[in-house]
This record gives sequence, C-alpha cells and structure tokens, in this order.
Amino acid sequence: MDQVNRNHFITYRLLEAEPSVFGFSTTRHGGCSSGTYESFNCTVHGGDSAENVLKNRTRLADLMPVRPIEFVIPHQVHLDHICVVDENYIKNVGQRGITSTETPALLEGIDAVITDIPGYCVCVSTADCVPILIYNKVKKVVAAVHAGWRGTRLRIVETVIDKMKSIYGCQPADMIACIGPSISLDSFEVGDEVYDAFSESGFEMHRIARRYDKWHIDLWEANRLMLEEKGVPKHQIEVAGICTYKEMNDFFSARRLGKRSGRILNGIMLR
Repeated sequence: MDQVNRNHFITYRLLEAEPSVFGFSTTRHGGCSSGTYESFNCTVHGGDSAENVLKNRTRLADLMPVRPIEFVIPHQVHLDHICVVDENYIKNVGQRGITSTETPALLEGIDAVITDIPGYCVCVSTADCVPILIYNKVKKVVAAVHAGWRGTRLRIVETVIDKMKSIYGCQPADMIACIGPSISLDSFEVGDEVYDAFSESGFEMHRIARRYDKWHIDLWEANRLMLEEKGVPKHQIEVAGICTYKEMNDFFSARRLGKRSGRILNGIMLR
C-alpha cells in the first residue's frame, strides 16, 4: 500500500493496478476543519460543521483522478444492512452531486453500499472500525463495507459478497478486497462479553484473539479470514496494516479523540 499522502488520502496497491476503479482512505491532513476534526474531515456524522465538510469534500473530489457524480455516504448503525445504488436509488434520491451533506432516507441505518454505476463513489466512514473496499473485476461492481466489532461479528462482509453474487452474478474469485486503516489487535482491548459474542458467532478464537491483561480481538484477521472463506483468493486481499489508535496523528481514532471527532472517509468508484 502507498505511504501516507499527508496532503489528503492513501490508495491501495491492488486497486491501483485496475484501470477501471479508484479506491482511497482519507488522512487527517490538508483540510480546513479544526479541533478533534482537524483537518481533513469529510463527513458530518461525527459532529463537524456542514460548511467545513463540504469544503473538504470538494477538495477531495478535485484531487481524485475522475471527479465523482456523488459521494454516497450512509449513516451507519453497526448492523449489516446494505444499500444498492442502482437506477431505483437514483430515481428516488436524485443526482445530489457532491454539495449535499444531508443523508437521504435510503442511506439511514446502512453499513455497506454496493453499485455497478460509474461515477457514484460508494463510501463508509470510520475512526477505528474496519473499512473494506471490494471490487469485482469481471462484473465491474464495487462495494464499501463498515465492519466495527459488531458488524464483524454479524459477518457483514459475507452478507455483502452474497448480495453482490445474487444481484450481479459476482464470483468471489474475481474480487479484490482492501482492509483499510483501523484499530489493531494490540490496541483493541475488549471485555469478556465481546470475546464471548465472537465465540458464539462461530469464529475460531485461537486465530483472532489474544489474552493480555484482557482479551484483544484482531478485526483485520477476522475479516480477512471471512473473505478467504467466501472464496476471495488470498493474493487478492490487501491489509493496510495501519492502526488508527496508534497513528491518530495521521488518521482519526474515536477511542483517542472521542465520538465527537472526525472520520476517515473510505471510498471506491468505477471510473
């Protein structure tokens, strides 16, 4: 994966090799927001002003290789509900462009977005939770997935792959998946109830958990294993390996900055 571009975002090696797609995760650098939103915060859901968010989002659009028609940014609730951006979505929501910071009803309570329409940049916002960007090379379908510990336990990435297969005929063998900046095993200390929740959901705990003073869960590995188990080839999965908790100067971390703080915007778009 690319080194941090302190001026705005990082990209992913596997996606850079594909001319039909562009994927990214924003950093904290190069924007106009201040305080716990400093400085390149592109979403209102953490409490930043719509004015600052719009300026940052416009700057992001200007820097992308192809200017998006729209940033499709859901209001996430840590469940496994999915929005498909298709002709029906466009008919009901309209072409909002990049200037709107309001969340339409179809994006309320959504934790993953899928589309096969070029120009619609599907996004999820994170600040310790795991973002997963997926691209099917054959069917030309993209997805952005928000997988915090609750979404990971609910196996949201498996649900997304199943949805891509049922709607578009996507095969996992043709997918690229990138796991973006998020909290690492070392930093993700949890209570026994979280460990038990993963165990009850059928995860192989010896592969994703470590006991220090308390339990620690490896969300990167949990999601990587699910991708492999669904049939995504190992060499087509990229893990950024960036811990937001440890690297909070470059990436937003809710555990370090509080809930009222900025968010990393993770997006993927067909050119």
